[in-house]
Amino acid sequence: RRMVCEFGMSSLGPITFGKKDEQIFLGREINQHRDFSEETAKQIDKEVRQLVDAGYQSAVEILSGNKEAMHRMSAALLEREVLDANEIKLIIEGKDLPPVKMPTTGNDSGVQQVLKPEVARNPGLAPGHPSPA
Repeated sequence: RRMVCEFGMSSLGPITFGKKDEQIFLGREINQHRDFSEETAKQIDKEVRQLVDAGYQSAVEILSGNKEAMHRMSAALLEREVLDANEIKLIIEGKDLPPVKMPTTGNDSGVQQVLKPEVARNPGLAPGHPSPA
């Protein structure tokens, strides 16, 4: 509506329709004066509807034309949860993604170390044994 009424982005031309009174402290408009006829209001509604319909049609065409890429993207996101810009580019181009890199612990082998619980030094303090009296 603002595209048509304020910014003149329609076939009605670069004309502002309606004077707004704004309440600055609330950050929103509270009243809009209608300084145009019922016929002009119908034309404004028609222009707004055409803009919305054109945007909807454009979105449908973009999504339909890229349906396979969307499916590949959603599958990759389910698998990896995060994609970087290069991975998104590969998906759009229809190429395979590189394998997921596992974080390393600093050693060169690339194998993650699993920490084992320490064996108690005092057998009387080991789990399942009574403590010394």
